[in-house]
Amino acid sequence: MDPMTKMWVSLIAILVMGLSVFLITFARTKTTGVLRGALSFVAFIVMVVGFLGGMAALM
Repeated sequence: MDPMTKMWVSLIAILVMGLSVFLITFARTKTTGVLRGALSFVAFIVMVVGFLGGMAALM
């Protein structure tokens, strides 16, 4: 992977992790019950995707 592509992949990974932080913050402060659990689960999945993107940028 060329350096410019690595830069874009890492930038996207950072933005995806930022989205997961926003989702978990929203879920914990504004929601309750099943919706809170569902949003927390989605935030976890989004964070894993961001982590994998970051790992891909390192290789």
